[in-house]
Amino acid sequence: MRQSNFALRLQPSLYEAARELAKEEGVALNQLINVAVAQMLAVYGASSYIALRARRADVPKALEILQRAGRGNPPIPGDELPEGWVQKDAASQPSRKPRRATRSKSRK
Repeated sequence: MRQSNFALRLQPSLYEAARELAKEEGVALNQLINVAVAQMLAVYGASSYIALRARRADVPKALEILQRAGRGNPPIPGDELPEGWVQKDAASQPSRKPRRATRSKSRK
């Protein structure tokens, strides 16, 4: 495995919190940072993939399929809705656009 060195400057409070977490987890600070970066890259990759798939989605076709789902099949035990559950009209809900992580361009 190829390794590289990188000087990482952390705020003192962030450094202390990361050091404490690494100690609690029983791993080296370097390993904790490696895992944190790997998790962030995985999340970013997954969200990018989902956004790409969403742009290709055929919403009317998906809704048509969902309308057919389960038609002709009686509910099975466990399909019940919780007591007091009320369906909310999707049209009345505000549209939420996925947030995209941004990188700060300012450097000190």
